Amino acid sequence: MTTRVLIVDDQSLVRAGFRMILESEPEIEVVGEAADGLTAVLAARETQPDVILMDVRMPNVDGLEATRRLLDGKDEGPRILILTTFDLDEYVYEALRAGASGFLLKDTPPEQLVEAIRVVAGGDALLSPAVTRRVISEFVRRPPAVRPTAPGLEDLTARELEILRLIARGLSNAEIASEAFVSETTVKTHVARILMKLRLRDRVQAVVFAYEHGIVQAGDAPA
Repeated sequence: MTTRVLIVDDQSLVRAGFRMILESEPEIEVVGEAADGLTAVLAARETQPDVILMDVRMPNVDGLEATRRLLDGKDEGPRILILTTFDLDEYVYEALRAGASGFLLKDTPPEQLVEAIRVVAGGDALLSPAVTRRVISEFVRRPPAVRPTAPGLEDLTARELEILRLIARGLSNAEIASEAFVSETTVKTHVARILMKLRLRDRVQAVVFAYEHGIVQAGDAPA
């Protein structure tokens, strides 16, 4: 199955570099490029990519706003990988809240770039436990106001709520399995059910959801 990719960056050399890497992969098709967020939104609607490599800092409409426009209020949409030169870019957390599936540093090695696209195209989030912990740290630094209980939350079983809390702490599936005394396969099943019931795209959204709705508190974040 071919993965359709849209490259969005205001630097033509960066776009050309990514295109060269991706076009060497037989299962990846570059369907277009865009130099700013507004063009990206229009290009995405026209080309229907599976994955968008989205630079976060661009003129006119930045990557954060473009991500919001593409995903806000939608259960389905392209998987968006945020590109940044800083692993703790101030916009990264907001982009994840807006629905991005993860982020990559612009100097990521070619093989990791290709693997990242495969991961998010397959429906998973590109957010390692270490990165999840950094996102949590950012939340702790400036937590948004907790919103009312979301629809679907009451549908979670006690076990699923426990798993959600462990996800929010930044634990991997293996770590959750050890903590909850279940198999990794069982953890994956619980995670899938949690995402379905809460209508979330991936575990990145689950982390943000858990903190924003008071399921876990800032003091629960791992050191």
